[in-house]
Amino acid sequence: MRRARKHRMQAKAPYWFRAKRYGWGWGLPTSWQGWLVTTCYFALLGLGFVLFPPARQTAEFILYVVGLSVLLIAICWLKGEPPRWRWGDKS
Repeated sequence: MRRARKHRMQAKAPYWFRAKRYGWGWGLPTSWQGWLVTTCYFALLGLGFVLFPPARQTAEFILYVVGLSVLLIAICWLKGEPPRWRWGDKS
């Protein structure tokens, strides 16, 4: 019985993004899934420069970047450590 409970506790997926040590939010990814999300974010951001050239389509480009950033924050919120204000390592 104890082994089954211990196994279930260990089976919990690790966080994709660790909370920042100072401030609020998330730092660099800690798993391959987090790195994949981050890489896709920057690749799609680069694609936005091609699809919506900022010099000609400024409003569309800003909306695109805001949309991508909201999506990234949502993924960090769901798959990262719970965010809270931190000021160093006080464990």
